[in-house]
Amino acid sequence: MPLLIERLSKIALVSAIGLFLFIVTLNNLIDYDSNFEFVKHVLSMDTTFPGNTLRWRALTSPLIHHVFYAGIILWEGSSTLAIAYAAFRLWSVRNASHEDFQSAKGWVVGALCWNLFLWFVAFTSIGGEWFVMWQSSVWNGQQPAFRMFTSILLVLLFVRMPETLDNKSRP
Repeated sequence: MPLLIERLSKIALVSAIGLFLFIVTLNNLIDYDSNFEFVKHVLSMDTTFPGNTLRWRALTSPLIHHVFYAGIILWEGSSTLAIAYAAFRLWSVRNASHEDFQSAKGWVVGALCWNLFLWFVAFTSIGGEWFVMWQSSVWNGQQPAFRMFTSILLVLLFVRMPETLDNKSRP
């Protein structure tokens, strides 16, 4: 029974990440303009420090803003689907052998890493450093990106933890 509880906990946390990303993706589609403004200002670098010598990197084309934002939404949506599938795979082997459950974790690792790349590459590296989002007191998404990266990483580490395999806890 303890092993089943551990497995169900892992499945629940992976599912919770999937639910969160589903809501994020849905919100970005339904209320497109709210977060589009965020992307527009970050790429335009219009709220960075005055006299910033890195402003040559600014992208001010509305078309580029929409393409970037669409890319973020697609990345979030594909992460949602991948994580949902990974949670389903874990659920389908919750009572299976240790080897089968371990094998299903590969999907979780790939899906969560795909989403980790979004928060680290798109928001922290590109937004935060290339477009110096950290300089903006209004359009700075580094703290939420760090929060998401850390939350997902912790779930990934928990899922990857080895199971207790004594005879009393086998499903």
